[in-house]
Amino acid sequence: MQQDAHEFLNYLLNTIADILQEERKQEKQNGRLPNGNVDSESNSPPDPTWVHEIFQGTLTNETRCLTCETVSSKDEDFLDLSVDVEQNTSITHCLRGFSNTETLCSEYKYYCEECRSKQEAHKRMKVKKLPMILALHLKRFKYMDQLHRYTKLSYRVVFPLELRLFNTSGDATNPDRMYDLVAVVVHCGSGPNRGHYIAIVKSHDFWLLFDDDIVEKIDAQAIEEFYGLTSDISKNSESGYILFYQSRD
Repeated sequence: MQQDAHEFLNYLLNTIADILQEERKQEKQNGRLPNGNVDSESNSPPDPTWVHEIFQGTLTNETRCLTCETVSSKDEDFLDLSVDVEQNTSITHCLRGFSNTETLCSEYKYYCEECRSKQEAHKRMKVKKLPMILALHLKRFKYMDQLHRYTKLSYRVVFPLELRLFNTSGDATNPDRMYDLVAVVVHCGSGPNRGHYIAIVKSHDFWLLFDDDIVEKIDAQAIEEFYGLTSDISKNSESGYILFYQSRD
């Protein structure tokens, strides 16, 4: 399989963060901190880097026991969100689906600490801390059992130039934050084993298309060409694969 742009994005961000944190750790161990102090908390968690300041958000995983109604929550950080895609939908619809309530039952019952036994429960994930740059990965490559291989979902998924998240938690910080689309990674091809990537980037209020060594200016309306196909027939397509939205504040 060819190198996947989403896997590369995760590798790149995590590797840069690890390098920066290791450099910071070495500075602390050598006593060369900006304030001249030597760090004595060797077991403290790594300091956040500019990667985290730009891309990191927080999800809260809420689980409600259907017997005693006790709600437990657990937070986890993310650098991007991967969302399932459906035909003729929008990125807002995909995000709502990401936070749909899931029922845990049968062999997947939830162990409730209050009931001290496994119980049926409702589970959902919502965004608690919105990142400065919201990276959204559209899960366009899916394993098809009947075909015994991965195939590309070239579904038409509309991604607007402006976006507001509606799947935020009740205690979210700045839940009304508005985002502007600033970049799109597009997969060109008919499947995961072949194809090509291009990028569309907003710079100084106009859009640029990067295709290897070719760079050209495009109109904002041209972005609609990369929503995907309205037909389910598998054929060559140029479809938005990773979206980058920048916060206005």
